[in-house]
Amino acid sequence: MKFFKHFFIALLTASLCTFLPYFFDSSNYLTAGFAKSQIGFDSVLATTSAVNPTQTSSLVQQSQALYEAGQFVQGVELLKKAVAEFQDTNDVFNEAIALSNLALTYQQLGRWQEATEAITQSIKLLQTLKDSDSLQQQAQVFAQALDVRGGLELAQGQTEAALNTWQSAAKIYQRLDDISALIRNRVNQAQAMQALGNYLQADKTLISVRKVLKNQPNSPIKAKGLYSLGNVLRSLGYLNDSHLVLEESYSVARVVKDAIAQSSALLSLGNTARAQIYAQFSLGNSSSAKDYTQTAIQYYQKAAQIASIKPTVRLQAQLNLLRLLVEQKEFSTAKALLPQIQSQIDSLPPSRTGVNYRINFAQSLSKMIQNSVGPKDIAKILAQAVQVANSLKDERSESYALGTLGGLYEQSGQLADAHTLTQQALVKAESLDAQDIAYQWHWQMGRILQKQSDISAATAAYNRAYNALKSLRNDLVAINPDVQFSFRESIEPIYRQYVDLLLQLPENTFQKSDNVIQARQVIESLQLAELDNFFRSPCLLPRIDLDKLVEKEKSTAVIYPIILDRRLEIIIRLPGQDAIFHKTIKVPKDVLENTVEQLQKDLPIASREPDVKQHSQQLYDWLIKPIESDLANADITSLVFVLDGSLRNIPMAILYDRQQQKYLIEKYAISLMPGLQLLDPKPLHNVRLNALIAGVEQERLIEGKSFPELSNVTQELKLVQSEVRSSKELLNQEFTKANLQKQIQSTSFSVVHLATHGQFSSDIEQTYILTWDSLLKVRELDNLLKAKGESRQGTIQLLVLSACKTATGDKRAALGLAGVAVRAGARSTLATLWTVDDESISDFMGELYRQLDAGVTKSQALQRAQLAILAKENRPYFWAPYVLIGNWL
Repeated sequence: MKFFKHFFIALLTASLCTFLPYFFDSSNYLTAGFAKSQIGFDSVLATTSAVNPTQTSSLVQQSQALYEAGQFVQGVELLKKAVAEFQDTNDVFNEAIALSNLALTYQQLGRWQEATEAITQSIKLLQTLKDSDSLQQQAQVFAQALDVRGGLELAQGQTEAALNTWQSAAKIYQRLDDISALIRNRVNQAQAMQALGNYLQADKTLISVRKVLKNQPNSPIKAKGLYSLGNVLRSLGYLNDSHLVLEESYSVARVVKDAIAQSSALLSLGNTARAQIYAQFSLGNSSSAKDYTQTAIQYYQKAAQIASIKPTVRLQAQLNLLRLLVEQKEFSTAKALLPQIQSQIDSLPPSRTGVNYRINFAQSLSKMIQNSVGPKDIAKILAQAVQVANSLKDERSESYALGTLGGLYEQSGQLADAHTLTQQALVKAESLDAQDIAYQWHWQMGRILQKQSDISAATAAYNRAYNALKSLRNDLVAINPDVQFSFRESIEPIYRQYVDLLLQLPENTFQKSDNVIQARQVIESLQLAELDNFFRSPCLLPRIDLDKLVEKEKSTAVIYPIILDRRLEIIIRLPGQDAIFHKTIKVPKDVLENTVEQLQKDLPIASREPDVKQHSQQLYDWLIKPIESDLANADITSLVFVLDGSLRNIPMAILYDRQQQKYLIEKYAISLMPGLQLLDPKPLHNVRLNALIAGVEQERLIEGKSFPELSNVTQELKLVQSEVRSSKELLNQEFTKANLQKQIQSTSFSVVHLATHGQFSSDIEQTYILTWDSLLKVRELDNLLKAKGESRQGTIQLLVLSACKTATGDKRAALGLAGVAVRAGARSTLATLWTVDDESISDFMGELYRQLDAGVTKSQALQRAQLAILAKENRPYFWAPYVLIGNWL
């Protein structure tokens, strides 16, 4: 297996490349300028040529050709020379333009400081110009320079600054009536708004862009604008809207006979269909996923067929098609593509794009090694990629090629060579401070070291990968929006494998260990990363440390189950100094998850009580029995769970102790936390109960979805009103989005109670609450409930979501519930995991509010209300769907 030795070991030095997009499309490939920077580059150069068609401006034009060819180092040298010559001739205007282009080119190389210096100098020069004869032209270039600066700021995680910069540029474009530039600018703004969590503002901006484009006559510019908008909608998770807009782009391109725009739109349509595949798989819709697979294949094939005048689009489409076929294990069809792709790659000129194509090709081939594809051939392709990147002095690309080749060595078992290559890739990545790539090589190094049985060094490498991911938390999706579709393959395993290493301790040992504390922190970070990925932006702002609260609440224990491949780890935090330890339960992940999945299916069916009890007994034995004595010795009466993975889809109250013949709710008050941090706790008995209650009782048909009557809503709301001191009701026609927002803005409610259909899903677009006239999506709920801000007086103490449910078949559906709980800004959220259209829910809510009014904690009120129903009706279907998330006091 030493075939790699013939290729490039002597040449392989350390360097850094771009995080290869999951949906490979060079039109979206520029770092966080989102490909609009390329458009700005073109228009700036056009201005330069018109103003000063000299030998110096020819340098700028040559640099454009180098930029487009991905030869950025050479482009930098030409632009620096142009800047110097413009300085010598005191041509301030063209010097500013050259500097702006230089900033763009530096950005491609990851040279952030030099890029910042260049764009800052460009803007300063433009601000000194006062020539009245060319004010309009100067304003145009100034706005373009601001666009470049905004892209640079976003690429460095300065999202708010980027938004402000783009908004300043937009004002200029409006004065100039430059519709094309304004559309591009607003698409950029929407992405920044999304990254900041301003979803409604982002939505409004995108809607306005779409409206402007719709009113434009058919033209290549309109097709390109729709194309850009469709790509952004995909990156923000609006997959259906992305499809519609890209279809419109393709239609316009056909009308104006723009073959390049047609093939580009088809390529992006394929990428959106591919994103739909992963969305459908996560929802458990395998048949729909197959339909989208065929759709994506057709789009890629059609894009390749009509892209004859732009070979790069044809090659992109074929590479994406190849990857899709390999993922679907359609190897015979995939093999038929290989000669076509190989011949095109062999004829590529030296460029970063060429490097990326080779890496993309090799990554697909590496999944076909067992299907007549030789590792030696893959190594040769990657060696060529390293060679080209090295000749271009493109360290980002070289690092990615080196690291990918190192991964191939790892796959083939040549661990010493894999170690060498990965280390070289790391050195280059870190020399550029490119953490978006460095974390991948740290992870790869950790795997290699673990296979070499160097557990200590492997753990340290995983720690570096973990820290790199933490540093990227605010802008990982901005750097590579498509990471959302590959999160479970490219991000989540890092956290779990790191925890696996940290907790390789003797079974059932009581230890005060830094490793245990760190493992708990890593799982916390994973849960935050999952929510970030769900919302496409950072979510939880830490407020109060849960450990400190446990120290005050002496009867409360916090339990963190962690699902690993071959075992279940349970970390327990008990009151008392240093009272943290873990227990190991040897149960394979698939066995545990199958038990949870079956229980999740049985719980919403009242007649399946025996099956429910059987599975819940098994889960009790895994989750609770190993720590029973510890809980008893500490006199614990309340349990707070920080759940992992599929465990979030079932209520912990259901766990059944076969020896005592009691459900867990009969022994403990129970609540859930989405992480180790929570809003500043404030016991509800110290707050005047002032409730906004709303519901939809009648049958509704909204957005093509049918919602049956909820016959007990009126009774439920009356019972709530009878138990709280003051309330405002919105029932049926009065419960609209506008009325809800009006009430939230005008009055400080301690409780918001919504009795209506709703659904929690791992798909953010399928997480909603029904109002009379619309589906209130989770993003809108976030903005709505925070309309008064997050002042101490304005914070909602308890949000109750009655009659909601988790999406059927969605193994990660409770992620949507956690998202609602975190984003709503309420201190606590009480929700149902399945719909119980029965008078028991009215009885439950009445008892809940009676207990709250009596001054007990929220988790105790929940326990007592559930026990009241349990005393009348033993079947878990009726008493078990309720979960409390957040502050339990």
